[in-house]
Amino acid sequence: MKLGDNLKRLREGKGYTQQQMAELIHTHRTGYSKMENNQQDIPVDALIYISKHFGISVDDIIFYNEKNEIPQEISIKDAEALEQLKLINELEPEEKNILLKLIETFISKKRFKDYLQNNIASL
Repeated sequence: MKLGDNLKRLREGKGYTQQQMAELIHTHRTGYSKMENNQQDIPVDALIYISKHFGISVDDIIFYNEKNEIPQEISIKDAEALEQLKLINELEPEEKNILLKLIETFISKKRFKDYLQNNIASL
């Protein structure tokens, strides 16, 4: 899935028009349309405007489809991860917050690295 496709899914999920999104990132509607159709690169500052407006991370926009998929089946490893999440949930709020931020940092770093490797040819 390409970034423009994710942008379109996000926009439609939030009930916005292309015109509203274009105004949000300070561009013309046709330019925004080209971004959604993967005909024009999306500037980093536009991703930041969108992420702040919707209260999500840039990572959430880049991997929108992957983060919103429903797993088809649960494996033993998933059950182990679920147990770990339950234990994390029992930590003190400050400890839990620190741990979750660390996890989010590592995941974002990996996803960004994977994204760059998969799209380096188009640069």
